[in-house]
Amino acid sequence: MSASIYDIPVRKITGEETSLAEFKGHVLLVVNVASKCGLTPQYEGLEKLYEQYKGQGLVIAGFPANDFKAQEPGTNEEIQAFCTTNFGVKFPLFDKITVVGQQKHPLYAALIAAQPKAVSLSEVPFREKLKGYGIEANPEPEVLWNFEKFLVSRSGEVVERFAPDTQPDALALVAAIEAELAGS
Repeated sequence: MSASIYDIPVRKITGEETSLAEFKGHVLLVVNVASKCGLTPQYEGLEKLYEQYKGQGLVIAGFPANDFKAQEPGTNEEIQAFCTTNFGVKFPLFDKITVVGQQKHPLYAALIAAQPKAVSLSEVPFREKLKGYGIEANPEPEVLWNFEKFLVSRSGEVVERFAPDTQPDALALVAAIEAELAGS
């Protein structure tokens, strides 16, 4: 990967310009999130994961995106209020961005370039599930849907990518996080 993900400008959900550099030395789980998706209940599991492992250096970074069937139509303020009120989210949330297509945010361009294929833990891959709902999935390597997860090591390397239907408490995801937390 040519540019470090730490060097890519992002904006906090409250509007302040920042970057992920403040999380250097932490393990990051970067997730594109949405408030009106069938997978939205994952917010609860993501917050539990964050609470369980933040003391060891895990940071979950939520990036709202309205790219999939307009399932994140709210403003940043509405999204933050929804997440706090309904799921008690305390992990960092960022400005709503685009994660697919020509207008994709540079952070997601870098994440996808580093990990072009998502690991699916389901018997029926999520791509097939979408087809069953009559939804044409984005071609690989694009992000498939809301709640796709990118695991980033303490040194900023994108080490794994998990399909949207990977639950936050999935053994393979937790094991991958624990392995990165145990690393130097």
